[in-house]
Amino acid sequence: MLNNIGIPGLLLIAVVVLVLFGRGKVSSLMGEVGKGITAFKRGVKDGSEELENQRETPAENARDVTPQTEPRDRA
Repeated sequence: MLNNIGIPGLLLIAVVVLVLFGRGKVSSLMGEVGKGITAFKRGVKDGSEELENQRETPAENARDVTPQTEPRDRA
C-alpha cells in the first residue's frame, strides 16, 4: 500500500498536515524531533567513548577500595 505513494502523494500529505496543524505547530514539532535526534546521537557517541575508555584501562590497574577494619577481639 505504501509502495504506491509517490512525490505527489507526499506533497498532498504535507499540505494536509500544514492545513490541519498550522505552520507554527509543525515547525515546533520538527524542532523537537531535531533535538531528540541530536540527543540520541550524542548519547550513542558518549556510550561508544565510554566503551573505548574501558578497553584502555584493564582490570589489572584497578585498586582495592575496601575500607580497612580492625580485627575483632574474640573473648
